[in-house]
Amino acid sequence: MIAEVDAGQTRVEFANRPAPRLASIDAYRGLVMLLMMAEVLALGKVVRAVPESAFWKFLLEQQTHVEWTGAVLHDLIQPSFSFLVGVALPFALAGRLARGQSLGKMLAHAAWRSLLLIALGIGLRSIGRPQTYFTFEDTLSQIGLGYFFLFLLGLGSVRVQWMAFVLIGVGYWAAFAVFPLPGSDFDWVAAGVPPDWPHHAQGFAAHWNKNTNLAWAFDRWFLNLFPREKVFTNNPGGYATLSFIPTLGTMILGLIAGGWLRSSASHREKLTRFCIGGGAGLLVGLALHCLGVCPLVKRIWTPGWVLFSGGCCFLFLAAFYAIIDVKNLRGWAFPLMVVGMNAIAAYCMAHLFERFLIEALNTHLGGILTLFAPYDPFVRGALVLVIFWLILFWMFRRKLFLKV
Repeated sequence: MIAEVDAGQTRVEFANRPAPRLASIDAYRGLVMLLMMAEVLALGKVVRAVPESAFWKFLLEQQTHVEWTGAVLHDLIQPSFSFLVGVALPFALAGRLARGQSLGKMLAHAAWRSLLLIALGIGLRSIGRPQTYFTFEDTLSQIGLGYFFLFLLGLGSVRVQWMAFVLIGVGYWAAFAVFPLPGSDFDWVAAGVPPDWPHHAQGFAAHWNKNTNLAWAFDRWFLNLFPREKVFTNNPGGYATLSFIPTLGTMILGLIAGGWLRSSASHREKLTRFCIGGGAGLLVGLALHCLGVCPLVKRIWTPGWVLFSGGCCFLFLAAFYAIIDVKNLRGWAFPLMVVGMNAIAAYCMAHLFERFLIEALNTHLGGILTLFAPYDPFVRGALVLVIFWLILFWMFRRKLFLKV
């Protein structure tokens, strides 16, 4: 649905009066979306053309998800997007209350938004397939599955939010920990993972190995309840539907951060909380990983990953808030804000129009692009990013924002 920008979204309100938008939230969201859209830069093709370049190899590593454990910059895109959903919620709630919306209407809107996000995620994943592809590991679907619960928590106290966060983390960890490890007769072919895969963890951490865990077993039952081209046996990347539960934990951290932003605390107090929360998340997450208690696996969103990635998100938010909203250095962030204020539109464009634009550039500028060989895939992708941004800028100038 196209509409003018919601006056309550990501705004600080005191005494029922909306304050200017927090530009730091929009800029952070814009960076996240640009990193996601930057996959069009085709760095893999450049590396294959210049394999001796350490610079391009480094960029490719940061744009490629790790095989299983650990993290690079690209692995922080989805956690940041989920975290920012939580950050924005207190401001949206305050705006709706200030406009006099009833609780029933707000609950209905939250339920509708959840369903729409799930459907949009499935729809985008179904493009180019002969039938609807029912999968729920997409970023939008994962957020949609947890959004209504996040909304309910947004109506509660900070204490309730922290209690829910701890319950989700500990409960999800325990569920994986008690799930039996594969036996000698385990069907590794059905799991889609070689038994000697080098990224298999040993010992207790093996409870979070690829396609041998609780979430994988759940999907072998759940996803086969839907019409499919063939029986679901495994996800090649190891992604799982149940990851929406710990993803909700990431969104709760954002919800708490958003509450801190809306509070009357000083800038210094807010930044101190962000830095303490960020440092604690990083240290505890890394400790759980190194001790073998809970590895850092983004693909199945382990509780250790919730803490580690959540810590990174706190620190990112602190940096953007300090530079943009505290120091009031905003000019440099304008290109990011254009993208961040229309994140859903940017997400859809990247999935719907990328191939079309690449083919159009090849058709009309193919001869010119070859002049940049072997870096022409990167130049082509950069042109696509520029086109995406100009479309978003056009929408920004006309106050057209895609909302769900």
